Amino acid sequence: MNHKQTYGTNILLILFISLFSFCKKSDTMAVATPLYAQYGTPFANVPEAKDAVIYQVNPRAFSADASFKGITGRLDSIKALGVNVIYLMPVYPIGVLNAARGLGSLYAVKDYKGINTEFGNLTDLRTLIDAAHTKNMAVMFDWVANHTAWDNAWISNKSWYQQDGAGNIIIPAGTNWTDVAALNYDNQDMRKAMIDALEYWVYTANIDGFRFDAADYVPFDFWKEANTALKSIPGHKLLLMAEGTRNDHFKAGFQMVYGMGYYYSIQSQVFGANKSVTLLQGFNTSEYATAFSGSQVVRYTTNHDAYLTDGSPVNLYGGKAGSIAAFLVTAYMKGVPMIYNGQEVGSTQVIDFFEKTPIDWTTSPDVTVAYKKILNFRKNNDAVINGQLNVYTSDDVAVFTKSTDSQKVLVIANLRNKAVTYTVPSSLVKTGWKEQFPASGTAAVTLASQLHLQPFQYMVLAQ
Repeated sequence: MNHKQTYGTNILLILFISLFSFCKKSDTMAVATPLYAQYGTPFANVPEAKDAVIYQVNPRAFSADASFKGITGRLDSIKALGVNVIYLMPVYPIGVLNAARGLGSLYAVKDYKGINTEFGNLTDLRTLIDAAHTKNMAVMFDWVANHTAWDNAWISNKSWYQQDGAGNIIIPAGTNWTDVAALNYDNQDMRKAMIDALEYWVYTANIDGFRFDAADYVPFDFWKEANTALKSIPGHKLLLMAEGTRNDHFKAGFQMVYGMGYYYSIQSQVFGANKSVTLLQGFNTSEYATAFSGSQVVRYTTNHDAYLTDGSPVNLYGGKAGSIAAFLVTAYMKGVPMIYNGQEVGSTQVIDFFEKTPIDWTTSPDVTVAYKKILNFRKNNDAVINGQLNVYTSDDVAVFTKSTDSQKVLVIANLRNKAVTYTVPSSLVKTGWKEQFPASGTAAVTLASQLHLQPFQYMVLAQ
């Protein structure tokens, strides 16, 4: 055998060994043991994003003792609303150094893998999640990826944080959040630690997804990396929701993003400034401009931030009747509905997530009845969830249909605190509608060309 033959034979041998080694490594990677043991059995009934009805829980307000056990004890009340996804505000230990007022902010995380003892322990948390799963509800954690508390152990790794020209760690740029330190996403070790902590909770508490706080502040490439890693966890179907308005969140792998523009419009413009209700329909296009199949915008009439800074829905939307009419339109027009604990009883009390402010669940039972009707009808109606949207809104009245081949739903809601007359489009007149929430036993409705609506009156008709 000459040198050329020997060389060729050696090359083939090396290639064969390399290929065999690669296959063995690939096989090993495919069946790699996870870093953490799986607690429980992954929940099999996590809803598709389009089917989600989300309920936000503030542990400091939800029960008198502000505990995981207190939440567990009221799961039936949450489920009765038509909810299938519970979103828990941060459950981790919070910082003491440079802490915000009151008990401190839940969003100043001291330990990403710890439990805030205000609320209980890991066993209590697991019991809550297990009970939610038993009642066919998924559970999402709130995750703070942009910043940590100043006394988080990560702070010893100075390069993990953003710094000013003098080398001092800084707060998030453009904010007054003095209780937190801004993370540096140029640091690869920090990124790995963040993804590791996310995966830890999927295994350790058997959760079903995350709502990511301040997502606009965190770079796209990290979200892409983190979401890909989370979706690769065997056996789990995870819901991933971004609190933000940046136009690349769907591309990064989130199924859901916040409808912040819609909220501002309905709260500040339509109700606050008495501007045309037609302003709302533009968000059906703009908030879905970068959507993929399965992408959803989360719409709400309040959340923990909005309730604290703007006020309760009852106060924002002209009273109980106005708050319900606004929520109906928000829940049915386009997107995924989310409610914040307390709004379903028409609460007007202060709910301050920097303090313990227990909700009075007896405030307005009639409001609870209305929320149950609205959300349970949505949950069980394919047209509302999947139907084609056609809008017939006037300056004062939100009007739209949601239609499939077999179902059609018509929503009419006067969003003014005054009686108004709405001119009904000819295509909707005399078409054999049935009222879904009739005030009396008579459900049949025949629409004339003019419809006289009382202040904040709404109708949900179907055929």
